[in-house]
Amino acid sequence: MIGEPPMDPLHTTQPGMPESEAAAEARRLLDEWAARPVRQHPTSYRDDTAPPAFGTTPPVPQPDHRIVPAWAAGIAVASIGVGAGITGIGCGAWLVLQGLASVSLAGVLMVTLPFAGLAMAATALGGAISKARAAVTKNVYEGPVTHHTEIHNNSTTRGAFFARTRNEIH
Repeated sequence: MIGEPPMDPLHTTQPGMPESEAAAEARRLLDEWAARPVRQHPTSYRDDTAPPAFGTTPPVPQPDHRIVPAWAAGIAVASIGVGAGITGIGCGAWLVLQGLASVSLAGVLMVTLPFAGLAMAATALGGAISKARAAVTKNVYEGPVTHHTEIHNNSTTRGAFFARTRNEIH
């Protein structure tokens, strides 16, 4: 309290126990604690058997202690993949729509002009090739050509006022 000297934890004893008894009790407690066996919990295991000098090593059992079933892990991985893919598609759509939001007539014309020119050149080239092929092609017939046409017309009319005529060509 007020006016008392400060306590020294190294040189204080309990009231009623002389310092020699306190030292003897402390020595007895430390000796008792040191005499107890130390419980050790192994955290790893080392197999000290030497592997064979040649050939394959014997199989080591590796028990399967999975917490999550394989089908659940597969669904989780697939869900992550689908989510990432959809996110990528969404980002791509956002970029495309941002680009379309800033479209002007001059920009559209500048973008489509090369395609229109390419289409015009392809059309002209296709027309030139078509005309060149038509001019080169000629048919050569060898031998006599005869044309024989025979027409048989059977005409029948029925009725007087509302007449119907039927023609059969063979």
